[in-house]
Amino acid sequence: MLKRMRGKLNPGTVKLYTSQMTKIYPFLIIVGSFLSLSASAQFTKYSNEFLNIGAGARGMAMAGAQVASVSDGTAGYWNPAALANIRDKPQLSLMHAEYYAGIGKYDFANLVLPLKDNKRTIGLTLLRFAVDDIPNTILLVQPDGTVNFDNITTFSSADYAFIFSLAQKADLSKNRHVNFGVNAKVIYRKAGDFASAWGFGFDAAAQYLGDRWKVGIVAKDVTTTFNAWSFSIDQQMREVFYMTENEIPTKSTELTAPQLILGGSYSFRFSKKLSLLVEADLDVTFDGRRNTVISTNPVSIDPKLGLELNYKDVFFVRGGINNFQQALDDKDTTNQRKIWIYQPSVGAGFKVGDVEIDYAFVNLANQSYPLYTHVFSLRVDLQSKKNKLKK
Repeated sequence: MLKRMRGKLNPGTVKLYTSQMTKIYPFLIIVGSFLSLSASAQFTKYSNEFLNIGAGARGMAMAGAQVASVSDGTAGYWNPAALANIRDKPQLSLMHAEYYAGIGKYDFANLVLPLKDNKRTIGLTLLRFAVDDIPNTILLVQPDGTVNFDNITTFSSADYAFIFSLAQKADLSKNRHVNFGVNAKVIYRKAGDFASAWGFGFDAAAQYLGDRWKVGIVAKDVTTTFNAWSFSIDQQMREVFYMTENEIPTKSTELTAPQLILGGSYSFRFSKKLSLLVEADLDVTFDGRRNTVISTNPVSIDPKLGLELNYKDVFFVRGGINNFQQALDDKDTTNQRKIWIYQPSVGAGFKVGDVEIDYAFVNLANQSYPLYTHVFSLRVDLQSKKNKLKK
C-alpha cells in the first residue's frame, strides 16, 4: 500500500512537499492532534480539555475556585447542584472570550429554569471552543511538482458540549440545606471534513450550605466519558501523511477518566456593606501522574484559590491563582533547578437590578511568561409570568 502511494510522487514533488512543510503546519497541527488516539479504548490524559477552560468571567477571575460558592447559571458548568439556588426567576448567562490574539474563540451560554415547586431546577448549557479559517494546504503542491496557491481552502476545528442539568434542594434546618445535581453531557468535536467525534458522559454533584460557609463536591465524568472518533482521509491526504511520517488515523475510542473536585468557601463580613468571600478547591484526577502540587500514580491533586470582595452586592473585585506546576528555572544555566510557577487571574463586576456584567483578565501561561486574555460575561434574571401577575 505504501509503496503504491510513494510511486505516485516524482522526485520534484517530494522535494517541494518537504520544502513546503512549514506552510502546512496549521493544517497538520489540527489534524495531527487527533493522531494520538489509539485503536484500543483506554484512558487519555487531558481528554476533552476544552471542558476545563471555565465558564463565566466571575469564576475565571477567581481561578476556577467555584465548586462551593457558585450560585448563578454558570453552576451548570461548575457544580450542577448549585442550580437549586436559583428560584422564582429564570436566568440567562452568556460569555465570550478570545484566545491567542483572536485565533481561538470560546463561548458559553446557559439558561436556567426553576420548576414550579421551587425545589427543582433544570439548566441547559452550550459550550463552544473553535479555531476558524485554518488554511488547508493539502493541495498546495500539484502532482507535477508545481505550487498552486489558488487551491488553498479553509476549515474550522470546533469542540461543542451540550449539557442538561437537574438540581434539587433539600432543607436540613432554617439556615442549612443541601443541594444535589446531575449533568448529562453530549460532546461533538469536528476538524473540518477530516475528523469528527461524538461523546457522552455524566457528572454528579452536591453542595452543602451553612450561614457563611459552603462546601461543594463534583464527580466529573463519573461513569467515564467516551468520544467515538471517525476519520475521513482521502488518498491525497494519505500521501502527505506518509511523506511527513505521520500516522494515518483510523476509527478509535477515547475515554476520559473520572475527576473529583472538592471545595469550601467562607464569607467574612466586615460590615453590612462589605464582605470578602474566600474559596479553596482541590482538583483530584485519576489518569496518572501530572505536573501538580501532589503528583502520584495514578492520583494527582491540583489546588485553586479564589477571592471576591463584595460591596453592597453591587460592585465586585476578584482574584485567584491556580495551575501550580514545577518548571526549570530560566536563571539556572545548568538547567537542573526547578521552581514553582502558577497562573494568576483578576477581574471585576457590577450588578444593576436584574443584570450583572463581569470581566476577567486571565493568564493562559504563567507569571513568568504571561499570555493574557479578556473575558466578558453577562447574567440576566428573567421576569417570570408569575411575578409579572403579582405586579
